[in-house]
Amino acid sequence: MRKIREVLRLKFDCGLSVRKIARSLGTGHSSAGDYLCRFAASGLSWPCSLSDAELEQQLFPPTPVVPSEQRPLPDWAWVHAELRRPGVTLALLWQEYRLSQPQGFQYSWFCENYRAWQGKLDVVMRQEHRVGEKLFVDYAGQTVRVIDRHSGEIRQAQVFVAVLGASSYTFAEATWSQQLPDWLGSHARCFAFLGGVPEIVVPDNLRSAVSKAHRYEPDINPSYRDLAEHYGVAVVPARARKPRDKAKAEVGVQVVERWILAALRNRQFFSLDELNRAIAVLLERLNQRPFKKLPGSRQSAFDSLDRPALRPLPEQPYVYAEWKKARAHIDYHVEVDGHYYSVPYQLVKKQLEVRLTAHTVECFHANQRVASHVRSWHKGRHSTQAEHMPKSHREHAEWTPQRLIRWAEQTGPNTASVIGHILERRVHPQHGYRACLGILRLGKHHGEERLEAACQRALSLGACSYKSLESILRQGLENLPLAQANLPLLPDDHANLRGPGYYH
Repeated sequence: MRKIREVLRLKFDCGLSVRKIARSLGTGHSSAGDYLCRFAASGLSWPCSLSDAELEQQLFPPTPVVPSEQRPLPDWAWVHAELRRPGVTLALLWQEYRLSQPQGFQYSWFCENYRAWQGKLDVVMRQEHRVGEKLFVDYAGQTVRVIDRHSGEIRQAQVFVAVLGASSYTFAEATWSQQLPDWLGSHARCFAFLGGVPEIVVPDNLRSAVSKAHRYEPDINPSYRDLAEHYGVAVVPARARKPRDKAKAEVGVQVVERWILAALRNRQFFSLDELNRAIAVLLERLNQRPFKKLPGSRQSAFDSLDRPALRPLPEQPYVYAEWKKARAHIDYHVEVDGHYYSVPYQLVKKQLEVRLTAHTVECFHANQRVASHVRSWHKGRHSTQAEHMPKSHREHAEWTPQRLIRWAEQTGPNTASVIGHILERRVHPQHGYRACLGILRLGKHHGEERLEAACQRALSLGACSYKSLESILRQGLENLPLAQANLPLLPDDHANLRGPGYYH
């Protein structure tokens, strides 16, 4: 359902065609078109306030079974002849077919059987780029050496390149890596350099852009998709091993390597800022350099073509965020980098998506934000919001402090005392559930008798914690007298002792 909502967003908010939406989401264009047709037929309006379940019920009602003899086959010869006419597509012909045959076949069947009739034909298409439509992004194959002024260490800086499709207006900058923070930061700075946002960004299949490359359904990195939603752009990755899909980027990288990196080959740089200042000077010259076969330059073409067509930048700057998956424990907290954040107790044992920024932690379930916290770097602690706690524990009565103590009493009174001690020392007893369950599981691994003896020793030492009990059992100390745990005292007449007189 999240993909269906993304189809609707790209259609109504971004104004993309069905094929561009399908390529952006890594789904078939027939599926994307079917979602839009179903949404139009349902009578709903966008934005839609229905839940995912309600939206699915509206878009996918039970369909009647139609006998195959009531679906006449299209005239494939007529379809093939019509496709030669300018502007005619299979989608248009299928829509006309469905108007004449309301119970006809779906678009995927229509395309598949036409191609089977037509046979395979390898057609090389020359791309025509609309103004303000596509921004091609990639990294140069060459790197630039940056020398640490103090240690003399040499690091290789990566060079990010972005090229607009219609004007070939180029942006370039150096970053330390091709990792996600640098990748997203370069996009944000590129959009600021352009002063606007294109409709589509076409990246390569590097890991920072595509989590899992696939010819038909590539998985976009969640953080990259988050940036795309913030700027209102669609991400359409180039197909793997298909350089024709990003010919502008290939040429732009080649131009940057020849006119910028080659010109800097004999210079030494001692910081990334110094390198980027040098790149910026040569980049301005590159964009103002006249075309060889066309009038004007990249700068003049950008001013007259792409700049007026770009969408405005969002009011708020993009904030870098990472996405992780976490499952809510029985104490209705999720663990992120060693810290525990509360979520509504109804989501116990549910898997959530967590969005992390430098200052916030947001939890999402079924594409809805369910919790938001200020990020904490204190490991082992809890951030709990009162509204996330249940008014009563009727729904989860089996996970009360009393039940944990009764469970511990089956092992022995000492174990029950340790569990009670842990629960009493927490502001909210639920924060001690994890430690209590871990202690009770030690009895399954080491035996209940050993656990009871270890708890007795922990009570005597005042060390009632999971780590202390686990250490006692691991070293077999539960049955040793307490005196043996102390180190022996050194004799008073030891030869290596200086004695109190030494210091007079």
